[in-house]
Amino acid sequence: MNKLDFPLPAYDVETPSDLLALHHTPINTSAEPSHRLIVLVPADADYSAVTHRVWKLAMTTGMRVQFLSLCKDAAQEPALRRALITLSALIRDGRVCADVRVEIGTNWVDVVKRNYQTGDMVVCFAEQRAGLLSRPLSQILQTSLHIPTYILSGLNAQSPSGLNWLSQVMVWVGSLGIIVASTFLQMQITSLAQDWVQTLMLILSVLGEVWLIWGWNSLFS
Repeated sequence: MNKLDFPLPAYDVETPSDLLALHHTPINTSAEPSHRLIVLVPADADYSAVTHRVWKLAMTTGMRVQFLSLCKDAAQEPALRRALITLSALIRDGRVCADVRVEIGTNWVDVVKRNYQTGDMVVCFAEQRAGLLSRPLSQILQTSLHIPTYILSGLNAQSPSGLNWLSQVMVWVGSLGIIVASTFLQMQITSLAQDWVQTLMLILSVLGEVWLIWGWNSLFS
């Protein structure tokens, strides 16, 4: 993997070779920069694969680490928190500090927005994907929030569970249902007289269709 250059605080250390990309444009202006590496850890990850990479990045930047994870079910939260506490203990030493945070939900953008502060760097993995089209999480964050993002490789996902498979089926079935219903509605609208009311109703129906698909997808992403 090629090594890319990126801006860092004034530390005379070598850039990690597994760093894939850096994008930066902070989204808020808090008075005191927090200077954290917010590491987004999916609930179905093999945590042992990320330990050394995160430790190297923390050493290079001189930032403290916050492991941030998201789970859909509150019943899974205690086990996920214990796993992150173990992960944070593995990278702590006299030079690296780490803590953990687990939130309940399905939307990474909302979670990152709540936790991000000026001076932070968000760390996600190239293998992380989200949304209806399974887009890379890094692209979603950059498009939605325009925040500093490090992309690392090497995260090993666990085998998908039956629940994850069912969620994907629900996403596609629900989206197709919305499209079919919206198409029927738009056909009814076009049978009206050709005037500005028809045009307005068509525009509103399309916007409603997009909003419904996005909302349904966000429930399972």
